[in-house]
Amino acid sequence: MKAYRFDDPPPPHAVAAPHLAHTRAQAAAAALAVRDRFDRVPDVAIILGTGLGALGRAIDTQTVIDYADIPGFPLSTVESHAGRLLCGTLGGKTVVAMQGRFHLYEGYTAQQVAFPVRVLREIGARTLVVSNASGTMHPLWNPGEIMLIADHINLLGTNPLIGANDDALGPRFPDMSVPYDAELRALARDVAREQRMVLREGVYVAITGPALETRAEYRMLRTLGADAVGMSTVPEVIAAVHGGMRVLGLSIMTDRCLPDALAPVTLEEIVEMAGRAEPRLTSLVRGVLERL
Repeated sequence: MKAYRFDDPPPPHAVAAPHLAHTRAQAAAAALAVRDRFDRVPDVAIILGTGLGALGRAIDTQTVIDYADIPGFPLSTVESHAGRLLCGTLGGKTVVAMQGRFHLYEGYTAQQVAFPVRVLREIGARTLVVSNASGTMHPLWNPGEIMLIADHINLLGTNPLIGANDDALGPRFPDMSVPYDAELRALARDVAREQRMVLREGVYVAITGPALETRAEYRMLRTLGADAVGMSTVPEVIAAVHGGMRVLGLSIMTDRCLPDALAPVTLEEIVEMAGRAEPRLTSLVRGVLERL
């Protein structure tokens, strides 16, 4: 057996091929399955977060596609995430909405979590509206209010772009200085003002979950500059920006996360609060789409 010197090239078996996060071909194969069922090009793609089923019910749905029927799509494992695409019309625009998203805490990789965004981009969507349920750490904000996401902090410990880059999907080093489109945010503010709706604006921080945070962790996150905390959204937004999509992010704040006045909260309470706020979220999204 040959002994390798420190200046020898590594043996062939020691060189691992770089992992390709996703390829255009994978996204195209999944997109074809969607087009076979719904051949209209969507103006807007929508991701519905925890407890946000009413927004899906507001869509004039022509086609429903189960995730299991789309090659490469993960399957939803979380309660309140139905696991299907709703294809139809909302606010006068053709939309495709994900009724159920994916999370790292389910055991999926960041690449798997973001893959549906690749598919939505491949079928023609150039605008992404992403929604979620979050906890508010801002002392003057209340559960049930909606936060317009101005920026985010990625504390997931991973990124959907890790691995070899497929230039057909986007650049190797996408700029993330303005991940949430300024024009869409201004439009959302205008719609909220017309509807006399309280619309907060702030920074969302993503953590892995599924455990909720400790008091010390809430203090840390607030010190970092975050206003709301959740377990989703960031991988999808990174993939969308990588693919050149415009992004509007909206978060229903479902519980108060003040470390010196912290009370236990259950998933049922989070879903209930999201449901109570959802008519306003639906009205806001519809108003934005009508103006696009």
